[in-house]
Amino acid sequence: MAALSLTSSTVDEITVIKVDGVLDATTREQFADYLSLAGPDLILDLAGVTFMDSRALGLIVHHWQTSLASGARFALIGVEYSKSKVMWITGLAQRLPLYDTLDDALAAIG
Repeated sequence: MAALSLTSSTVDEITVIKVDGVLDATTREQFADYLSLAGPDLILDLAGVTFMDSRALGLIVHHWQTSLASGARFALIGVEYSKSKVMWITGLAQRLPLYDTLDDALAAIG
């Protein structure tokens, strides 16, 4: 079973979830459960992701769309092409709110 570590903190009333490990079918339920507990304003720090599949991306897109619909703030930081190729293959990398750092994301969505 793939290891997944999820930790959260709050910065400027926005939940920041740090994701370390593999996001795939073996960790999808753990990731979904953790996301369901997050507040409406969310930043996902994906710098520690070693692999992401389409199911995990689907979960992220669902939370992004839910945030947009409710007027909440949402961003992804630390996304690396080599570990999250599925974002580029699907074209979502051009649509999702991607930022290099937490400070960049806070400046853009804060």
